[in-house]
Amino acid sequence: MDRIQKQELWMTDPYFDEETRKELKAIEGEEAELYDRFYKDLDFGTGGLRGVIGAGTNRMNCYTIRKATQGLANFIIKEGGQEKGVAIAYDSRHMSQEFSDEAALCLNANGIKTYRFSSLRPTPELSFTVRELGCIAGIVITASHNPPEYNGYKVYWEDGAQITAPKDKQIIAEVNAVEDYASVKTMKKEEAIEKGLYQVIDKELDDRYMEELHKQVMNQECLDEVAKEIKIVYTPLHGTGNLLVRRILKELGFEQVFVVPEQELPDGDFPTVSYPNPEDPKAFTLALKLAKEKDADLVLATDPDADRLGVYAKDSKTGEYMSFTGNMSGLLIAEYVLSQKKEKGILPENGALVKTIVSSNMADAITKEYGITLIEVLTGFKYIGEQIKFFEQNHNYQYLFGFEESYGCLLGTYARDKDAVVAVMALCEAAAYYKTKGLTLWDQMLHIYEKYGYYKEDLATLTLKGEEGSKKIQSMLEEMRKNPPKKFGEYTVEAVRDYKEGVRTDLKTGVKEKTHLPTSNVLYYELSEDAWCCVRPSGTEPKIKFYIGVKGNDIEDAKQRAEGLKKALLEG
Repeated sequence: MDRIQKQELWMTDPYFDEETRKELKAIEGEEAELYDRFYKDLDFGTGGLRGVIGAGTNRMNCYTIRKATQGLANFIIKEGGQEKGVAIAYDSRHMSQEFSDEAALCLNANGIKTYRFSSLRPTPELSFTVRELGCIAGIVITASHNPPEYNGYKVYWEDGAQITAPKDKQIIAEVNAVEDYASVKTMKKEEAIEKGLYQVIDKELDDRYMEELHKQVMNQECLDEVAKEIKIVYTPLHGTGNLLVRRILKELGFEQVFVVPEQELPDGDFPTVSYPNPEDPKAFTLALKLAKEKDADLVLATDPDADRLGVYAKDSKTGEYMSFTGNMSGLLIAEYVLSQKKEKGILPENGALVKTIVSSNMADAITKEYGITLIEVLTGFKYIGEQIKFFEQNHNYQYLFGFEESYGCLLGTYARDKDAVVAVMALCEAAAYYKTKGLTLWDQMLHIYEKYGYYKEDLATLTLKGEEGSKKIQSMLEEMRKNPPKKFGEYTVEAVRDYKEGVRTDLKTGVKEKTHLPTSNVLYYELSEDAWCCVRPSGTEPKIKFYIGVKGNDIEDAKQRAEGLKKALLEG
């Protein structure tokens, strides 16, 4: 069926509800818009779906949700996992509640039991719940930090991590095999409940999740001593983090927690921010205003599905609030955890820290300092979660910490995805510990730089929307692959890792070796002076991303080097 036929079907077939048909009739004649909605099916990628909400095959709607879920159900049945059931959570975005119900009822119609949260929950709690309830899979309806017009559908497997090879490709094949929307199964909610297929989960899972977070605490005595003195401003950015973040802070002993009132309640329009992303300084405008009024020590923001954390901490010398990148906050937690385990004599010899290939090289220095193993994985926290599974299967390493540059980390193995709630807990515990030493978190970050070196990372993105944009992104990568650059600005390219080909080439010796990571359309350049850069297409947005990392003689030198490298990369 071609695009025009699909479009006509959606506009006339009574299978599609009247509201859908009306929406499409209203844009009849807008050829560019209709083309974008129907030129392809919304891609079910290695993590699931993500796209703009609306009618059409290339949009997020109840029909594309059902189609994806039917494919997942078919795979679960082939795997013989239907008796284990599927856990489902959702965030505060438009249609999240409705999409989560559509997914549940499609699974129920296929004889698969579902455990659906009664109200919005953080993504990491879904990861925890999959394993806690012994489910075969999990679904969370979220588009993370994307703009308000987006929503998404992420799939987890029974280990609690997002789907990885070979399951990802197998599930994608099943989803793509569902061609007729009318063949997709669904049922009435009342009937699903009556048959015991649709089960609502709630506070009990919250309590069990909280118990696991408390197990990660290392210095309760420091919390008892100074937590009540520390002032924290927090914003959930209209998302899912509000209740559980406030709960863990209260249970740890923090009494002066101030939530940004304008951003406290869930709202899929995200009316106070243009982009609900804790990586964006603008997202902190209201929080920093409140922090100055309250003279806060820490300013924290979680993204809408509460798996990523942004941080500002006060500089005790200037009184200014200093921003932490995802690398900085991740490395600060890593240094805290490893130093405390060593001090208490509980640092295992087979301990491992896991980071993504685009995260800071300071992790290499930290793991060397503590004599533990550093393991690098492809971009995407699912690969960190996958390593935890491998450690348990192979009995070779003990997971200590994992982080990625995009503001995500995980302490503990109760979940297999990044968790902003545990990140809040760990950072605030660290703040209490360092306060007993007369230090703020910013003071400690400066000490870490002094100890390991002045590492600096940055990211540049180029947005290219639509079919033409997608083609241009692919051609840019192919050109770099065919004609590898020898220099980026002042830095010489010493080695190239091509993760699509699975080969690392040493440009000095010409020696080639395998990368031993899954195939991915990513190019990584090892540069002189411990610098690096990496180019990859975004897996969730129409963007090509340029990551860079340098090491300087001091903070200002590192900043200038990073700016120079980024400029050279973009201009090249």
